[in-house]
Amino acid sequence: MRLSEISSKEIVDYQKGERLGVLGQTDLLINEETGEITAFIIPTSRWFQFGKKDQVVTVYWQQIKKIGEDMIIIDVDPTV
Repeated sequence: MRLSEISSKEIVDYQKGERLGVLGQTDLLINEETGEITAFIIPTSRWFQFGKKDQVVTVYWQQIKKIGEDMIIIDVDPTV
């Protein structure tokens, strides 16, 4: 699967049912030796949080449960 094919998909945490963002709005952590995607780095700041520091959620490839037509289902379990 190409990155362009999944860049418009929403990322959803299935534990909370929370929308974390769109893949195209994230940074990727890539293994330089293999070229594989290691993790997505998702900014979680909201437009109404003026003056607050931006936060990020790092989602590792192993946390992806399902890549569907419109969204990517992940498990952001803090124990993982």
